[in-house]
Amino acid sequence: MSTAELDAWFYELDPEKFPYEAIVREFHSVGKHFVSPELLDSLARARSLLPQLNSPWPNVHTLACFLDTALDKPDGRYDYPTYLALSLLQLPSVDDPIDQTPFTRSRCDRLIVQLATDALHFELEAADGRTSLLPDLRPGPELQTKRYRLALRAVRPALARLSLDRRVTETDPEAAARQACAVVRSDMSFIERRALLLTALPVYTLHDEYMFLRVLQMYETTFSLLAVHLRAAAAELASRDVGHTVHFLDTAEQALREATPLFSMLATMQVESFRTFRDFTEGASAIQSRNYKIVESLCRQPDRDRVDSAAYQSVPEVRERVLAGQATIDDAFRQARDAGELSEEECGQLGAAMQRFAGTLLRWRNTHHRLAVRMLGDSPGSGYTEGAPYLGACRSLPVFESIGVPENDEVATA
Repeated sequence: MSTAELDAWFYELDPEKFPYEAIVREFHSVGKHFVSPELLDSLARARSLLPQLNSPWPNVHTLACFLDTALDKPDGRYDYPTYLALSLLQLPSVDDPIDQTPFTRSRCDRLIVQLATDALHFELEAADGRTSLLPDLRPGPELQTKRYRLALRAVRPALARLSLDRRVTETDPEAAARQACAVVRSDMSFIERRALLLTALPVYTLHDEYMFLRVLQMYETTFSLLAVHLRAAAAELASRDVGHTVHFLDTAEQALREATPLFSMLATMQVESFRTFRDFTEGASAIQSRNYKIVESLCRQPDRDRVDSAAYQSVPEVRERVLAGQATIDDAFRQARDAGELSEEECGQLGAAMQRFAGTLLRWRNTHHRLAVRMLGDSPGSGYTEGAPYLGACRSLPVFESIGVPENDEVATA
């Protein structure tokens, strides 16, 4: 790539006119791992000038997040959050004011349908021969049809809550996928469109990595929702508000259950493709998922050996929360029950809601493990873990200790 667009930008230093599209095109043409040193040097120069920019903070912030994401490999900071460009997705945070909790479901629904339909749009463009993006190892028609069907299955509940489902009337998977893409894309703002552009920087040029990125981003969105709702559940239980505690637990369980088809989407990846592009993702692993660890540690206090393991060492800010005595649902339930502050009926309601959430999370872990065995085989994980054996060891960790193991749990028979 010629750096002409970026060279011209240096004379204006206006974040709103930064040549995002030209730079993303270059990243897409070779893969993030193979971007030229000349372009990376120019991007580093742009980042060094950020303090000099006279522009509204959101514009500067977006540019700063994009440059940090684009420069993670040469900086030696490359990891799971930068691979997924999470700083640009504006996910809900467990640190947001707790009174914002009721609004997180619609925020996450909106982002999930945008990520899913963007993945569908890429599949459709490739099938129609209208894109040269990530041209290697294109899937065949049968596989693409399967992806259309699974993606639509994953987002239909969110589309319904957003009142967008009535405009997706086709029953044929491809036709319905085209409708869903048109509906969602017409409903997006400029800022949302730009976020999608800036958050897809695959490391190589293999077709399947685009879907892989988007599915992982959808899971991160789901776990950010879970974290916020479980934090609210712990707070409500501490106040002995059983009704609201059950509501937040059930909302979290429903969100995770609705995300189940995403694993089926990932299972359509061509193994050859996955094992090729993951050679260039070393250092980025789901073990570094901050939101997943927050979810786990809000349910109950992790055992000390797990807190001291690579799982929590890789997310030090979450580990610090745990060591500082973060409130958990498990502790709040046990304290209220043992102090006699809950009726038998209330204990039953809470225990059942905790069982429902625990069962869904354990099934999620088990499915994750099965998929890893299929895709990775005996290969180590990309986050310096053992890969599938690590997931196998973690999948049966208790979600809560104050209740029994969920009935009919897949882990028990896996």
